[in-house]
This record gives sequence, structure tokens and C-alpha cells, in this order.
Amino acid sequence: MLHQRMHRWSHWLFTRLLGCSVILAAVPLLFAEQPIVAKLVLDDTIQPVSQGTLQRAVQTANTSGAATLLIELNTPGGMLESTRAMVGAILSSRVPVIVYVAPAGARAGSAGFFLLESADVAAMAPGTNAGAAHPVLEFGKPDETMNQKILNDAEAFLRSFVTRRSRNAEAAQAAVQSSHAYTAEEALSEHLIDLIAPNEEQLFGMLDGRQITRIDGSKITLHLAGARVEQIKPTLRETMLGWLVDPNIALLLLVAGALLIYLEFNTPGTIVPGSLGTLMVLLAIFGLNLLPIRYTAVLLLVAALVLMVLEAKFGGHGALAIAGLVCLAFGTLTLVAAPVPEMGVSPLVAIAVSAAFGGITVLLVRLAVRARRMKARLGADALVGKLASAMEALAPEGHVLVEGEIWRAVASQPIAAGAHLRVVGHQDYLLQVEPLDVSGPTHSTS
Repeated sequence: MLHQRMHRWSHWLFTRLLGCSVILAAVPLLFAEQPIVAKLVLDDTIQPVSQGTLQRAVQTANTSGAATLLIELNTPGGMLESTRAMVGAILSSRVPVIVYVAPAGARAGSAGFFLLESADVAAMAPGTNAGAAHPVLEFGKPDETMNQKILNDAEAFLRSFVTRRSRNAEAAQAAVQSSHAYTAEEALSEHLIDLIAPNEEQLFGMLDGRQITRIDGSKITLHLAGARVEQIKPTLRETMLGWLVDPNIALLLLVAGALLIYLEFNTPGTIVPGSLGTLMVLLAIFGLNLLPIRYTAVLLLVAALVLMVLEAKFGGHGALAIAGLVCLAFGTLTLVAAPVPEMGVSPLVAIAVSAAFGGITVLLVRLAVRARRMKARLGADALVGKLASAMEALAPEGHVLVEGEIWRAVASQPIAAGAHLRVVGHQDYLLQVEPLDVSGPTHSTS
């Protein structure tokens, strides 16, 4: 009896241990099979900084074992050259790329429409829109021939991957030709996107088991059920560059740096203003170098500075200063040839900076000119033109009180004690004085 009980107990223990061993062995396999989705949130204008961020995200997804790269997109658009590089990175990615316009209220405007259409899977959240992708020339207005060439080039660029993705090329071209824009529902009905998903989890559920065709014609089945999302965050360098590429920040750095450098020239040896100003100007130049700059605007800024210096030095009754402020305002407003309004300088910032910079520049230059025109005077030279009082009768010499000091003085006529005088010159240390009211009578105590 005891033997049977021991046998049953050992059998029960063996089965339980065997079950636990199977479960423990299966856990690593379950985690190993869990798909990984690398995710990049691109909520910015399209420019060299966002271009570098996306290219790094594609490289990370290709080398980290991720099943796919998810780009959550919200952009008003941006620069065409950066767009071409970003589309090239998406098309050449070894792992499938999903571009998802989200959250509700987001858009894939202008250059963002190219990114959306280049993806292996194009998706949008409800309440989003895409399109309005007509190219805008950065420098001036082109003639009809040049405008047509730019338009044809953009359309061919879009068709080169839209047709390979089996999407509606005609509807896509309408976004370029006539700046047509689409809601999420319209984009789906026009076969510009593959699906509408309200959130990330449902997006993965709808794509799980779905077969897609890559740009090279190969087919792949997505397995995204229960995927683990690993977000790709911007590096410190990208964060700093993103801050510098803001045209308003770059403009403020440029203006503030220029004023600090001027202060250093005006009072040499202070070191700190010159060093800080140089750093700020260099940062501004670096930031502006990443943006499309109008060189006519740069010439306007130089002309504004010259006009304000001339106003301060020669005095133009305000005419030169006003002309300088106008040049400065137009220069700052048109400094960045923004393909989208979000990349331009804010009018409020431009006007405020122009007024402040113009006023400070005129004031500083006038102070500097006045200081250089004034001769350094010490001793008796410094007393010429000062008021004095006769401590005793001058007949014609005597002692006077000037600026709290007692000096020996000589007058051209007898002066009574206590009379108010003015110093008109000196010979060595003997002051030459005259009464304040030369036409009035003078009295002598002698």
C-alpha cells in the first residue's frame, strides 16, 4: 500500500516537473519569435536634419533585426532635395517600411506626400490628410519653360515608385499638378494608400499575415501580431541641429552675435562679448547653411547695416535710418526661401528684430563717434568752458574756485569778489576767465 502511494506521488511529481520544464523551455522561443518594429516619429519639416534622422532610422532598422520600420509622419513638407534623399533611403531599405500619417489632425503635406507614397505600406489615421505636393522654386519665380521642367521632373520622380507600388499614378500626379489634397478616406478610395487604422495596435493587426510587394518585385509576408515597438529617438546632435535649423532662432543668434562683436570692437579687451558674439554668429551661419538662403536678402542685410552706420556718423535726419530699417525688415523676412511657411522667418520676429537691431546700432555708433570726436582733456584743459566764482577781487589776477578746486586766474577787466565767471582758456596753469554777463557792469573792491 505504501509502495503504491510512493509510486503515485513520484509519478505526479515527475509529470509536474516535466510540464514546468517544457514551459520554461518554450518561454525563450516565444520571446525570440516576437517581432520587433523599429519606430521613428517624424513630426517636423523636411530638411537636412530630418533627412539625416530618417536615414539613421533606416540603417538602425536594417541592422537591429527589426521586422519592419514604422515612420509615424506629420509634416507640412519641406525641401525637395532632402525629400529625394529620404525617398531613396526608404526604397533601398532591406526591411519593409510603413509610413503612417498619425495621429488625427496630422498631415503628409507637400514633400510628406512623396514619403507616404514611397513606403511599402502607406497608412493613414482617420482625420488626417495628404497631398498638395506642387513643387515650389526656392529662388524667385521661374519662367514658363523652367516651371514646366520642374513640374515634369517632380511627376516623373513620383511615378517612378508609385507605379511600382501598384498605386494610382493619376491621382498621385494630381497632387503635384494641381496641388490636390486628400482626406484619409479619399486617399483610400483613390488607391493612394493601403489602409486606414485608428491606432498603432490595430494597424499591426490589420497587417499581420498580409503579403506585400517590395520595390524590386519580391514578395514578403508581414508578421506583426504582438510586435514589440522599439522607438528610435533623436540623438543629442540631431536635437541641437533641429534647434539651430529653426530660421527664427538662427536669425536671433545672427543679430545678437553681430551686436556683441560690435561691442568688442568698440571696447577692445573685454574678450567675453567678442568670443560669445563670434560663437553665436558661427552657429547662426551653420544653421542658415542648412536652409535655402536668398542671397539678395543677405545683400539687403549688409545694405541695412551700412545705412544705419552712415545715419549715426553723418546724420541724415532719420532718412538713412528709416531706409536701413526697411532693408533690414525685407532682408530678414526673405532671408530663408521657404518652400513651406513653417520654414520661413516669422513676420513678428523679423519686424521686432529689425526695430531693435536698428535702434541699438544707431545708438551705439553715435556713442562711439561722439567718444572718438571728444579729445581727452586733463588738468587745465578739462576746465575750459566750466563755471567759476571769484574768491577775491581780480585786478586783473586773483584766485577762483572751479569744480571745487582753487586756481589762479586772470581776467581782461577788473572782477569783484564773488562774481560768477566762465573759464575761457589758460596759459600754463593760469586760467583765463570772463564774467558770465560781459555786457553788465563790474565792480572792484580795490
